[in-house]
Amino acid sequence: MGWREVRSTERLTEWEREDGHATIRLRPGTDGSWVVRADRLVQAPEGDGYRRETAPSREAAEAVVERWQRTFDVGAAPDAEQDP
Repeated sequence: MGWREVRSTERLTEWEREDGHATIRLRPGTDGSWVVRADRLVQAPEGDGYRRETAPSREAAEAVVERWQRTFDVGAAPDAEQDP
């Protein structure tokens, strides 16, 4: 399964997993950092979950987005990060 960008403004970008049961959002923080959050619905095959991480730059935050898209994809190999 994959992810698609569903929202993009000058302040925020959001991706949705193809099944519609999970989203990842990237936005600037109030202190100059970047915030990435993953939110998975109760209806998701692997259950609900929420995770938030900050990064010092947009580039570092985009790396978190890419990692989480692989980690939280349905059918992804289980690892220590499966609980957003």
